[in-house]
Amino acid sequence: MAIKAGYGPSEAALAAIARRHGVDARRVRPLPPGVANHVFLLGDDLVLRVPRAAEFLPDLVKEAAVIPAALRAGVRTPKVVAFDDTCSEVGVPYMVLTRAPGADLARLGLPEGDPAGLCRQVGRELGKLHRLASVPAGVPTEDDPGDPWRLTGRLLAEGWIDAGTARRLTGWFDRLSPHLPASPSLVLVHGDIAPQNLLVSPGTTRLSGIVDWGDAARSDPAVDFAKMPLTCVPALLDGYRQETHAPAPAWEARVLWLHLTWALGRLAAPEPRPGERHWTAPPASRILDVLHFFASAPPAPWADLA
Repeated sequence: MAIKAGYGPSEAALAAIARRHGVDARRVRPLPPGVANHVFLLGDDLVLRVPRAAEFLPDLVKEAAVIPAALRAGVRTPKVVAFDDTCSEVGVPYMVLTRAPGADLARLGLPEGDPAGLCRQVGRELGKLHRLASVPAGVPTEDDPGDPWRLTGRLLAEGWIDAGTARRLTGWFDRLSPHLPASPSLVLVHGDIAPQNLLVSPGTTRLSGIVDWGDAARSDPAVDFAKMPLTCVPALLDGYRQETHAPAPAWEARVLWLHLTWALGRLAAPEPRPGERHWTAPPASRILDVLHFFASAPPAPWADLA
């Protein structure tokens, strides 16, 4: 089975999928596409996702296995209604999911009334996910992000950062290194817990669903806290610990380590992505945001690391 690069589902294919699910073809509406999938509303209650190219199909196959496992763990995420990767009837692989009410945090922004309450809800959902005893077959193990000292030195040598910034960064990595777990236990992670993948019920601060499981992996649990704003992470970890009833030692250090390392990685490969909704700010500003956060008054226990 193959999908041509740049493929877009035909009107006939969309109509056929809609009919399968009792929806009039006139009620198929496009939603903003993601990096990997075309997205459509089928009526009011269903969401259709079709891979944009062959390279993205494995992620959809992975989601078809991971989402039911997350649901069994009690995680708030839309249910898979149908998944077809045969291309036998409508010519394209696709997934249909239930629609979670609300809008994502990337559009709404953190609520003014109780942002910590919402972040605690997300943390509790992650606690449920990370307690899963087994990882579905086919889910990859995520690689370590690499040596940040070497990366910082390369960026300095190539002129991406100046000597003062390099000293500040290597100083932080030196300071954080003793606080990192030697070998964190690997669990099933969502892999992209970021504002665009968190849905909130209209007019509330209630989390209605976590979406887009294409980056799911077997990895360090701290990965699921490292794409959210640092100001949210204390509440995320608080909710997580309430759910798991277990400490998460050294995670504050690990989360900051990942924020800085991933931002440096993007700075080393500044590929333009016009219009793409991505977790990170432009890399230079992300690094400055992190450093500014610690130069001000970070909450405990991060204050101990500063």
